[in-house]
Amino acid sequence: MLISIDEKAVKWFTNEFEINTVRMYPQYDGFGEKHKGFSLAFSAESPSNIGFTKEINGINLYVEGNDVWFFEDTETYLSYNDEIKEIQISFKNTDAVN
Repeated sequence: MLISIDEKAVKWFTNEFEINTVRMYPQYDGFGEKHKGFSLAFSAESPSNIGFTKEINGINLYVEGNDVWFFEDTETYLSYNDEIKEIQISFKNTDAVN
């Protein structure tokens, strides 16, 4: 599991959430790039059972233990898209060959 966030995306999180702890989680929405029916969502809340955490420039991004399945065997890239002025998410599958 790898989660990468560019500097502009970090600034977006700072402005959007106005706190330094952000939960990343799968949200059922009927479509999704990585898992059919799920997309990546964010919320400003404190962790209860951290499965993964990453700190970048004072922003603590975390995934709860029961949500780690969404990120397994995956590189997740968060970047800021200047045209739409929003976070852009992309995934790269890293399934290990047995």
